[in-house]
Amino acid sequence: MKDRTRRNHAIRVPEVRCIDQDGNQIGVIATREALKLSQEAGMDLVEISPMAKPPVCRIMDYGKFKYDKEKRQRESRKNQVSGKLKEIKFHANVGEHDYDFKLRHARDFLEEGHRVKFSLFFRGRENAHREIGFEVMNRLAGDLNDIGIVEQAPRMMGRTLSMQINPNPKARSATRKRQEHEGPAAGAAE
Repeated sequence: MKDRTRRNHAIRVPEVRCIDQDGNQIGVIATREALKLSQEAGMDLVEISPMAKPPVCRIMDYGKFKYDKEKRQRESRKNQVSGKLKEIKFHANVGEHDYDFKLRHARDFLEEGHRVKFSLFFRGRENAHREIGFEVMNRLAGDLNDIGIVEQAPRMMGRTLSMQINPNPKARSATRKRQEHEGPAAGAAE
């Protein structure tokens, strides 16, 4: 992505509204005078708002500005949810222990910020009792409603019943805060 910000001699309008390096308005002055002011300060004249009449320009260190902007973008990408989709598979006649085991994994995935897709497969005669599969899915949604939000309600696609749950951002932040409060206390106890 190419930077299209005009600066210094690329600004070709006769006059600009100038802002100095401290953020104070200098006013509407000739572009040559604004360039002279920026060179005296050892900085660049950067066009901030090209569509304004006259265009708004600011005296700043453009290299530092660009570096800080890229650094903020890297930080925001780092803090974004990874958005990975984890899948957990069931059968209609799932045992209680298997259900609890997979529920615990789903809870862990949601706490880490991943989306979870639940797939329930019907085999043979299980197709005649699809309501059992819907009961399992509704039970999952109920057990995870404190930490997740149902994005896609249970629906049939062939012999597969599927549902998708996304992490609840409010529940994740509450869990994170609780872990932060418990962390220092655990360290002090040692």
